[in-house]
Formats: sequence, C-alpha cells, structure tokens
Amino acid sequence: MEVLQLDLDRTYQALRDVAGGDKFVPLHEPQFGGREWSYVKECLDTGWVSSVGSYVDLFEQMLAEICGVRHAVATTNGTAALHIGLLIAGVRPNDEVVIPTLTFIATANAVNYCGAVPHFVDSEWSTLGLDAAKLDNWLSEIGDRRENGLYNRQTGRRLAAVVPMHTFGHPVKMQDLVAVCSKWGLPIVEDAAESLGSLYLDNPLGGWGLVGAVSFNGNKIVTTGGGGAILTNDAQIAKRAKHITTTAKVPHAWAFVHDEIGYNYRLPNINAALGCAQLEQLPGFLARKRQLAVRYAESLQSIDGLRYFCEPKNCASNYWLHAVILDEPRERDEFLQYMNARGLMTRPCWTLMSELELFSNCPSSDLTVARNISARLVNIPSSATL
Repeated sequence: MEVLQLDLDRTYQALRDVAGGDKFVPLHEPQFGGREWSYVKECLDTGWVSSVGSYVDLFEQMLAEICGVRHAVATTNGTAALHIGLLIAGVRPNDEVVIPTLTFIATANAVNYCGAVPHFVDSEWSTLGLDAAKLDNWLSEIGDRRENGLYNRQTGRRLAAVVPMHTFGHPVKMQDLVAVCSKWGLPIVEDAAESLGSLYLDNPLGGWGLVGAVSFNGNKIVTTGGGGAILTNDAQIAKRAKHITTTAKVPHAWAFVHDEIGYNYRLPNINAALGCAQLEQLPGFLARKRQLAVRYAESLQSIDGLRYFCEPKNCASNYWLHAVILDEPRERDEFLQYMNARGLMTRPCWTLMSELELFSNCPSSDLTVARNISARLVNIPSSATL
C-alpha cells in the first residue's frame, strides 16, 4: 500500500482541537440565536405568510444596505435570482455565457434556463475564482467583434455575459474583471451566492456588475430556509426584476393581466421574517467565522502536506466554507474517508462543470488551474457555532 505523506492522525487531532468534542461535526449548519421565533410567530399570528408582507420589504431594505446597493429583490432561491439576472442582462437562447468551470452547478443551470450555453473558463489559485487576466487572453484568441456584440469565432455564437462566482466567500479580483469586461463589452452578472458579508477593496460583493445574485439556502452564512435575492443599483432593473419574479402580473385591484412570460420566484413573508432575524446577527456570524479561520490556521500550520486557505490580498472574506489544500492530489480521497469515518464532515470541491456529462460539449478555455484546485481542495467543518 502506498505510504501517505500527510499524517492523518495529527491532522485529525488538529481539526478536532478546533471543532471540539468527539461527536459528529457537520460541514455547515445554521445558527438561530436571535429573534427568529418572534418574527416567524408574528407571520403566523397575523396570517401574512405568503409572498406579500412587511418582512419582505424589510428584508430587501436590510439586504440592500448590507450589500452596498440601491435595490434588492428577494427570490425563492439563489438560482432563481441568477436566472432572472441573466435574462435582464439580455442573455438569449443559443448565446454563450462565460462562467468558471469551478463552481456549483446552479451557475451553469441558470445559464441553461435561459436556453444559453455555458462557456467554461479557468480560475486562479489566489482567489479560487475566475482568472480575469487569463479570460482577457482567451477572448483575444476567440473573440470576434461585430456591430451587435462579441462572438465566439469558434462556435459562431454570441458571448452575452460573464458570471464570476466568489468561491466559498473569497472574492474574485473584481476590479480587474470589470476592466476586462468593459474592454470586451460584456455585462457582469455576479454570482455572490456564497459571499454575503465579504469585502473586496473594502466594498461588499454583489454590486460590482449590472446585477448580482445572493443565496440564503440552509447552509449559507445567513439563511431564510431557502431563498435568494437580485441585487442592482439600477432602479429600472429592480422594477423589472420584481415584475417578472411576480408572474409578470400587471398591478390591478382584481384583474389578472400578465404582460410577458413571468416566474413565480417571490420569497414568502415567513421566510423573509427568518432572514431579517438572521441579518441582524450577521456581524456576529462574520466575527466568529474569522475567529475560526485564525484557529484553523494556527492549528494546521505545523502539519506537513497541506495548507489552510486564507483570504486573498485586499479582501475580507466571510469564510463561508473553510478549506485546506493538499500537497498531493492522490491523498485527497484517503483524507476524506479518514475524517468522515471519524465524525468530521469534509467534502471535496464540486466536480468541475466541464467534467459533467451534461456539459461535455460546451466550449471552454484551458482549465489547468481549476483542475489542480479541484484535485487538491477539501472543505472542513465551517459552522459559526464551532
């Protein structure tokens, strides 16, 4: 049997020193220590539990302020928010949308909901996210500028948008990406599903592009049970987003008139109530996440064969999911089996989108770095409760 370079016993003990106890530790679980019961009970007592209610409005206001944007439109989940963001950005059937191959499948699914084709590009080690410089070089190679937009000369399809995703809450170099997308005339639809509370150059994420999308799934840093939101600084975009996420119903006291294809994507008031209580606690969640990052970094620094992944330069990450990078890809599966068998939930990075059978025929650039990250990265227990 091949001898592993990584001392799994020492690594396990180092992780246990942080996670504590000897019980099962999940990867990420929510924490309800604020006014959740009170706000949800008010919805039940008053009967305002569906997609209209005061908590929806309050949730959107609170979220817009936290994310540094003028408008937020609450949705049923982050994928729905991303879908609407792409539609609003002008993505049409048979267009191509540039996304990182290293992302959760929701990013690629939202592109397909528009009838468009994902176009996969590489990531960079410093952020785990989309590599703006490499994208610029790739567009120089395959881009064909025409009067009505940028086209992929290899496929003949229009390149309609770029979707950066902030992996595990670590910000993409958005300043560089904004410059690249401006150069090529491509709108940015920012997938900020994992990055609520993260800062890049002292600015929140989600508002760097034309629209952004955030998620409040049960495993996110703040949860509404299931939910998401569209972020924008454009009042007309916000108005249209609210309209088409509400079945495109024209306001009227009793008539049901719909003026375009719409979607039943609005967040219920009872979920928004939960979200308001969670947003009130966000500073505390972020502080505990950072304390956890410090403890992990200290506990793992003497372990040969891996390194703890720290936030990129000029960033304040929310550390949604903590991660270690193994020196040897061949040790990853043994690491996962060892830790999970002993009650420490760990998981590998997502299967790269370009390696899924359903996306096997999609266009892509060179993906060397993303493949390397995927082979060596492991997420470790990350709850703010640790």
